[in-house]
Amino acid sequence: MPALQFCTFYLDKLLFGVELRGVQEVIRSLDITQVPLAPNVVSGLINLRGQIVTAVDLRRRLELEARPPDAQPMNVVVRSEDGAVSFQVDEIGDVVEVEESTFEPAPEMLRASIRSMILGVHKLNDRLMHVLDTEKACEMIEAVAPAAAAP
Repeated sequence: MPALQFCTFYLDKLLFGVELRGVQEVIRSLDITQVPLAPNVVSGLINLRGQIVTAVDLRRRLELEARPPDAQPMNVVVRSEDGAVSFQVDEIGDVVEVEESTFEPAPEMLRASIRSMILGVHKLNDRLMHVLDTEKACEMIEAVAPAAAAP
């Protein structure tokens, strides 16, 4: 079985990965054009050499703490069903090769907001790499609590 390759990045000290074959490119911070009335998770639009790409703040998408105001986000541009989307992340990691045998379901102790967006985890030597479900992370619908949420 061939090894799987992941582009890794950090969000709030957590290590995440997306399959390398789905990554278009990795770039530093770019100018963002704000979009009025866009969902909260959308930071705006970026112009990537003439291609207009939606920028999604993964911290907001995963309901993590806001990025410090002095920290410039990096961009991982992935190909989704709807075209290219830029995930704004804190820091870019390395390309990591893993065997499928190191893959496990998402830990139960993860917050539901994160667990719903990851396919599972790979155990690396010194930490877990959370495998992001890029299609779910690209969904732009706002999370709305059901009206009749019975316990």
